[in-house]
Amino acid sequence: MQDNGRNTAISRAKGYLESGAFLETLGRLVAVQSESHPPLRKPELERYCHEVMGPYLADMGFQIDIFDNPLPEHGPFLVARRHEDPELPTALIYGHGDVVRAMPERWRADLDPWTLKIEGNRVYGRGTVDNKGQHLIAIDSLRAVLEERGALGFNATVLIEMGEEAGSPGLQQFLKDKRDLLASDVFIALDGPRQSMDVAHITLGTRGGLSVDLVCDLREGSHHSGHWGGLLKDPAVVLSHAISTIISREGRIMVEGWRPKNVPEAVRAASRDVKVKDQPGAPSPDEGWGEPEMSRTERIYAWNSAIVLSMISGQPENPVPAVAGFARARIQLRHTVDTDADDVAPALRRHLEEQGFPEVAVELVSERDMFPPSRTDPEHPWVQMVARSMRQTIGDGPNIIPTIGASGPSEYFKETLGIPIMWLPQSYGGCGQHGPNEHGLIGLYEDGLALMAGVFWDIGALSSDERAPLVNH
Repeated sequence: MQDNGRNTAISRAKGYLESGAFLETLGRLVAVQSESHPPLRKPELERYCHEVMGPYLADMGFQIDIFDNPLPEHGPFLVARRHEDPELPTALIYGHGDVVRAMPERWRADLDPWTLKIEGNRVYGRGTVDNKGQHLIAIDSLRAVLEERGALGFNATVLIEMGEEAGSPGLQQFLKDKRDLLASDVFIALDGPRQSMDVAHITLGTRGGLSVDLVCDLREGSHHSGHWGGLLKDPAVVLSHAISTIISREGRIMVEGWRPKNVPEAVRAASRDVKVKDQPGAPSPDEGWGEPEMSRTERIYAWNSAIVLSMISGQPENPVPAVAGFARARIQLRHTVDTDADDVAPALRRHLEEQGFPEVAVELVSERDMFPPSRTDPEHPWVQMVARSMRQTIGDGPNIIPTIGASGPSEYFKETLGIPIMWLPQSYGGCGQHGPNEHGLIGLYEDGLALMAGVFWDIGALSSDERAPLVNH
């Protein structure tokens, strides 16, 4: 990857921040009150596409299309395309313009979630990191390459979703309906926090999440503890013992079918290599908790986790001396692609029968659709190309994280479009994401602009031989 203008393009991208242009644009994005759930401000979701982001991309020479959501009560999708040559690779750059509830009453008295405010290294406002600020980094990096080279040197499609915070309603159907329009060779998105402020990240997937309720319903009503304690089964005790066979005293998952099978060594190795730096105020992992003989990073990025979300029996708000007849607990499993999601509830039923708990029923929770797990191969040529580019820009290799602990729409893109998925986050754990006082950091905006200008420059500088393993057609 030779320079030939690369450093100038990076300087140009960083210059948008230094001149104030980047923050001026971000201020216009933040001012759009694009809450998607709850409440759903559909006119503001549409305004973000039609009046703010659409014209901004059009000025960069992109062809703009704005599509209604297949679920018409939800926000639209903006698709901006710049097609330079059918022989060149196509990058799909994703972001979401919707935000969670602003909750202005919970913000600092001198802050307004819809008004950008800069204090030292911090830039406050709803969406400054999730996700307006992050997809603006990607778009302005494209702009820097265009202005420096006169062309990208590759084809680019920018997809802005307006419902990610509501669970991406309609996204999967939209991708299927517009598969040809969105056909690409790689998916690149900037979202989420880094695990370390000092190290760039490439995240390759997300875990799925499923919840099950354990129900021990032994009898109608409660009975006086003095007369019946010691004679009647206590459903809370039965349920507690059942849970102890699911998750061990040391936090190890004990259910066959809930433990990943055949995790690729490349995934284990990439997970072990992740550099983590604890953020101020964050808890430290408890020694000896979780899967034994695994590093901290393997437990999160290559393995499953199970926790008890809630337990109830009797009348917690006003305990009475009676043997309850009913107890319920909810357990959540975060799982990688190495676990069969369809077998999670059946596997638990088999386990409880084998452990002697026929009186404990298993109910799969279906309050809302959960994102499926996803993972791109850490050794994929696109991953390695982007990692090399980042190393050239900052002098150090990035963390390559196979699967983050949270969930997201990665698999919708990977399965429908058949392309590798990379998330390149430019935020940090203390950013206030989804809470009051959300803020981005000037230093991470600058890092992100430099990294992404370098990545986009390098994609456009690939020789035909270098492009061959990266292009689908």
